[in-house]
Amino acid sequence: MGHFDAFNNDLTKKNTFHNLNNHLNSLEDDYFYHLYLGKNQNDLKAMFGDVKFVCMGGTSKRMQKFAHYMKDLLGYRIPTGLTLNDITKITDRYSMYKVGPVLFANHGIGCPSLSILLNEIMKLLHYAGCEDLTFFRIGTCGGIGVDPGTVIITDQAVDGLLRPEYRQYILGKEKIRETQCDRQLIKDLLKISDEMQISRKFSVVNGKTLCAHDFYEGQSRIDGVFCDYTKEEKLDFLKQCYEKGVVNMEMESLCFAGMLNYAKVKFGIVCVALLNRLENDQITASHELILEYQERPFEIIGEYVRRKIMNNEE
Repeated sequence: MGHFDAFNNDLTKKNTFHNLNNHLNSLEDDYFYHLYLGKNQNDLKAMFGDVKFVCMGGTSKRMQKFAHYMKDLLGYRIPTGLTLNDITKITDRYSMYKVGPVLFANHGIGCPSLSILLNEIMKLLHYAGCEDLTFFRIGTCGGIGVDPGTVIITDQAVDGLLRPEYRQYILGKEKIRETQCDRQLIKDLLKISDEMQISRKFSVVNGKTLCAHDFYEGQSRIDGVFCDYTKEEKLDFLKQCYEKGVVNMEMESLCFAGMLNYAKVKFGIVCVALLNRLENDQITASHELILEYQERPFEIIGEYVRRKIMNNEE
């Protein structure tokens, strides 16, 4: 554990998250139902007070794999007889792993599932006194005009009308939050991919991400149970998206960007395309190839985290 002592926090400093709910101050206890953790049930400062990086992705297996990847990359040694355990193993909704100052969690599919996890993890890290946090979403997506296996670093998340806005309906009113990703972080990730000569192995591009409400009609597919448009109309829309800078589609980026922008926390979104939606609706790559694709964002984000930790220790 000493390898990461340089990241211990001064818990007397200001909160990491802006626009925090003032009602939290009056809660005697705060139980995170979906994580099976709580403000009074757990020593959150001891468990999570050193966290600096939060990595989220759709599935628990992918996050477990990324946690093991980072364990090896950081040279983190687990004591003999112990293993890298799921912190939330009592519940089956989400999984969570921790390697030094890096926290990993799966958020499920879509904005509602992600919103629940972000709410509870942000509160958890607030109570733990964490500071200078960087969040990442690591996911899969459908590419638009890019080859399968291409890694896409999101510049801005847009909705189905191509608006860079995360819209919520709260107390009967519409609330809008911006969805621009951290520009300096984007530059840093692109620079790392260049320095690692990743282009020799696969392509890395930067562009807008369309966040849909569902996998089928919302993403212009013609293979869902309903489809009230033609193949030509679908292609026209996808080409329009591409011309306006949209290079991929998924279902979480609006919420991720909207919530973290509102909290004024640094974040990045890095996804890998499983197919080119201008060519196909169905994912036809082999299971083995998909698993290889899914690990491609690990290399860029992993190296970013490694460098930050090393620089902090110098």
